[in-house]
Amino acid sequence: MIAERLLADPVYDSNPPMQNIEFKAELRDPAAARQQCKVFGAHHIGTLQQTDTYYKLTDGRLKKREAPGEPIEWIYYHRNDSVKPRMSNYSLLTDDQARRRWGTKSLRQWLIVVKKRELWMIDNVRIHLDEVEQLGKFIEFEAIVSKSHDVQECHLAVNHLREVFGPVMGEMVAPSYCDLMAQVESARQK
Repeated sequence: MIAERLLADPVYDSNPPMQNIEFKAELRDPAAARQQCKVFGAHHIGTLQQTDTYYKLTDGRLKKREAPGEPIEWIYYHRNDSVKPRMSNYSLLTDDQARRRWGTKSLRQWLIVVKKRELWMIDNVRIHLDEVEQLGKFIEFEAIVSKSHDVQECHLAVNHLREVFGPVMGEMVAPSYCDLMAQVESARQK
């Protein structure tokens, strides 16, 4: 399973708290992005159908991620919205850990984001080629901070990928998919 392979990777330390440097942009040409991943030496890990259910919290963001054939994963994170590469502090929890931490009835479901994600990896960087229902196509870079890859190195890696993938990228995107979906839902209600 993809999640188990990632969690077993020593770079992807599952003990909270974790950090990565993130960047997201619109994706103009998925086929060219795939080709660029291959040329750049990234490894195709797999393609997932993911359903992310977001919950309202007073502090931070919380989403439950579900994908066929994968265990349920909860992601609790703090991140500023910026078009520049930004730090994300996050924790990964199993379904049991999340239920113990937040209970089953205290969480208020906010909205759902459904996407198809192609996951590529090069060293400590995840490259996501996402097709998000109702929102469009996006590319994300997430450089995982670890003992062997410090924050500065992760920023450099993400900035290098921004240059390499520049021709296939559209506008830079600051908000999370949940915030973009909330804008769509709000416009629909007007």
